[in-house]
Amino acid sequence: MEREKPTFDILGRIEQERLARGWSEYALAENSGLTQSTISTWRRRNLQPSVASIEKICSGLGISLSQFFQNGDSVYLTSDQKDLLDLWSKLSPAQRDAVSRMLRSFLSS
Repeated sequence: MEREKPTFDILGRIEQERLARGWSEYALAENSGLTQSTISTWRRRNLQPSVASIEKICSGLGISLSQFFQNGDSVYLTSDQKDLLDLWSKLSPAQRDAVSRMLRSFLSS
């Protein structure tokens, strides 16, 4: 019996998350605890990573499995993200502006 192809594009999602962070495959591998050759092989051979590998990727990306597989407009936050939003809500508009500028400077470095 032939296995049904997944409807969720796992490799596309990994690529989307990697590019959103401006990471190379090497950076993704380093942050996930996987080898770059493993990640590269998935893409080159169109192979689906194991659940354990997806969990490592998610950990490296700082997202949960549910966030990785979410579709649509639902938003799931990690506890770190919730903490940041809670702190953000306590800042004045001037403080929010300063924090935003600081975070943008990290991304442009």
